[in-house]
Amino acid sequence: MKTVIIKYNAGNVQSVMYALDRLGASYLLTDDEAEIRSADKVIFPGVGEASTAMAYLRQRGLDKLIPSLTQPVLGTCVGMQLMCRHSEENDATCMGIFDIDVRRLPGNVGLKVPHTGWNSIHSLKSPLTTGLSESDYVYFVHSYAADVCEHTTAVCEYGRPFSAMLHRDNFYAAQFHAEISGNVGQRILENFLRL
Repeated sequence: MKTVIIKYNAGNVQSVMYALDRLGASYLLTDDEAEIRSADKVIFPGVGEASTAMAYLRQRGLDKLIPSLTQPVLGTCVGMQLMCRHSEENDATCMGIFDIDVRRLPGNVGLKVPHTGWNSIHSLKSPLTTGLSESDYVYFVHSYAADVCEHTTAVCEYGRPFSAMLHRDNFYAAQFHAEISGNVGQRILENFLRL
């Protein structure tokens, strides 16, 4: 099986590589269109700022390539946000795979933004959450989040309910960092690789 991690100048790629190493999965880090199209599974991770990341994707044509993929694709953190329609973070137009907006988390309810640390997820409805329990904990680092919508397959609460996971057709996404979410994150990655 060929797994590709999309290279687009976003942080946290090393953590994803380590997580795949722990699972014994082979992978390739690339922004080459032919390599990405020929992959069995595609991982689109990210740590960073939405508008800068989208500018990088547009320069390389990845903003058109990613939505056209037909194999299973997993976006995490900023990768998930860029798969949505729009982000309030510097008014970024994103790829629109998920027809939902990404909004800043509320900082006026006594909670610190960014939302950093372990939090539970619930309302699990994704093939990626097979074997998990309601209220399992995963690791978040983010200031923006997608609203709950028809594509939501896991929910988290932080000042407001938001989409912890999304799924539409062959596209899967997680706002949290599965690669550093312990056994729960490892199970999610295993389930993705088994799709």
